[in-house]
Amino acid sequence: MSLNEVLFTISGQDFTLGQLVIIPTVLIVGYLVIRWIARIITVRLVARKMQPDTVHLIRRIFYIAALVVLAITTLELLNVPLTAFAFVSGAIAIGVGFGAQNIINNFISGWILMWERPIRIGDFLEVGDAYGTVESINTRSTLIRRTDGVHLLIPNSALLENTVVNWTLIDDLARTKVRVGVAYGSPVKRVAELIRQATEEQEATLDDPAPVVLFEDFGDNALVFDVFFWINAVGERDLRAIRSDIRFRISELFEANNIVVAFPQSDVHLDGSLTLLNQPAE
Repeated sequence: MSLNEVLFTISGQDFTLGQLVIIPTVLIVGYLVIRWIARIITVRLVARKMQPDTVHLIRRIFYIAALVVLAITTLELLNVPLTAFAFVSGAIAIGVGFGAQNIINNFISGWILMWERPIRIGDFLEVGDAYGTVESINTRSTLIRRTDGVHLLIPNSALLENTVVNWTLIDDLARTKVRVGVAYGSPVKRVAELIRQATEEQEATLDDPAPVVLFEDFGDNALVFDVFFWINAVGERDLRAIRSDIRFRISELFEANNIVVAFPQSDVHLDGSLTLLNQPAE
């Protein structure tokens, strides 16, 4: 059997044995070459210390462009004109438009995120009640690793349409606070000194800007103090763990200096006299 022998004909287009043998080989080899080139591009861009989201965007553009070239080359080998797909592509476009609006919306949103870069790989985000680091921006969704290690898949359109707090959009600096209440009668200046000491002793807090202790309020049951401090908001660091360490140290310093942490309490005043209903038997 010759490689040029026609096996079947579709819509007036002949397909030979040679084409059926060559085409799978071209597709497999072409895909492997594309992956190899993409890997080389990624390694070189990383070596130049480019940002991860920029590397991800360039690699995605290269993949799409290379696959389009591979598809056109395959059609040329089959002697299939591109105009043959005009009607089919129009029907597919109409069907996709009606049946996959959310997918298209998330796809376009993903490209907007990668192009405009309001959210980048490695950014530390606050999405609703969740805190986490962006690990990848994919075609349909963005992968975020929360501070507790759980992964979140958030649709790309949700990140554009809803409010998202990006802690590291401009820089890694972020400010947080710890609140503590002490009993009335405590030496307030000494309390402020101890709170500042407990905060400055933590390695996670920054010296510049320095921590600030404020006498916030005369509360119902306590004298309220707030300490504000700055940290590098990296994804591996749990904000709650930092605040917890500071509270532990504040408790130790207060105990050593006989300062009482306030707790809710109420004074009850009774008018009149008390009568015992059940008197003990003699």
